[in-house]
Amino acid sequence: MIRTVTAGLDGSPESLAAAEWAAREAQRRNLPLRLVQAWLWRPHDVPVTEELEVQRRWALNSLQGAQELVSDKYPGLAITTQLVADPAPGVLLSEAEAAEMLVLGSRGRGAVAGFLLGSVGQQVLAHATRPVVMVRAGNRGGGNGEDNIEHDSSDVVVGLAEPGDPPRPLLDFAFGSAAARGATLHLVHAPDLGPLYGYGPAVGRRAGAEGGITGQAERALGDALKPWREAYPAVPVTHAVELAHASSLVVTGAAQAGLVVVGRRMRRPALGMRIGPVVHAVLHHSAAPVAVVPHD
Repeated sequence: MIRTVTAGLDGSPESLAAAEWAAREAQRRNLPLRLVQAWLWRPHDVPVTEELEVQRRWALNSLQGAQELVSDKYPGLAITTQLVADPAPGVLLSEAEAAEMLVLGSRGRGAVAGFLLGSVGQQVLAHATRPVVMVRAGNRGGGNGEDNIEHDSSDVVVGLAEPGDPPRPLLDFAFGSAAARGATLHLVHAPDLGPLYGYGPAVGRRAGAEGGITGQAERALGDALKPWREAYPAVPVTHAVELAHASSLVVTGAAQAGLVVVGRRMRRPALGMRIGPVVHAVLHHSAAPVAVVPHD
C-alpha cells in the first residue's frame, strides 16, 4: 500500500501552512498528498438545513482553496481531497492510520517560539499510532511564506531517550526525513542521572569521564546507530551526549533546525491525553516544525 502525506485542514492560516509543508514533504518523498477537512454541524442551530449547508459550503471552499494553493506551487504532485462531516479528532486519527505522516497546523505563541495546541491537536498527538507533524505559519521549514524557503534544507534534530536501544520508528522517521532533505541529522541524548543530577563537580567529573556516564552513552549510541548508518550512507550524522535536562537539550538543538523529531511512548487509553514532558516542552518552545513519532 502506498501511504500518503496527509494534511488536516480547518480553514485557518495555520492549516494552510500545514498543507504547504505537507505538499513539499510529499514531493521530497515521492508520495501523494492527501488533504482532509472534517466539519461537524451543530444540530441545535436553527434553521438546521440552512446552517448545515452554510457550514458544508464553507468547509468545501476552504478545502478547494488549499488544493488550488498547493497545486499551483507543486504542479505534477498527485493530490486527493476528502471532506468529512464528522468530528475532527476521529477523522484525523483514522486518516493517520493510512498515512506516512499526518501534518497539522497550530497557532504560534505570539512573538515567541512554540505551539499552542487546541483540543483537536492534543487528542491526535496523544492517540495517533503514526507520526504527527505540527507546523505553524512562519515556522522555519514550514509553509505560508517565501521567507521559509531558505531554511527548508536545514538540519534535522532528533532526541533519544535510550541510546543503547533507540525506538526503530523514531530513527526510521528521522533518518528518512534527513535523507529526503539532503540534510545532516543531529542526535542528542541527555543521560538520566536520577538522584545524582545536580550533586556538584564530583558527579560531573565522573559522568563526563571516558568511562563514565556520558562516555558509556556515546559508545552505546554509536553502536546502536550502525544499522541506520548502513541504510542511509549519504546522511551525515552527528550525535551528542550532554548532562542536561532532555527537553532543554532538544530545544537547544532545535534553534537552527528545519525539523525536530521526538518520540512518544504509546500509552493505554486510560492515561488520557498525556504526551509526555519532553514532547510537551519541545512543542512549547520549538521554532521549527515538530514531528512526534509514537513507538512501543
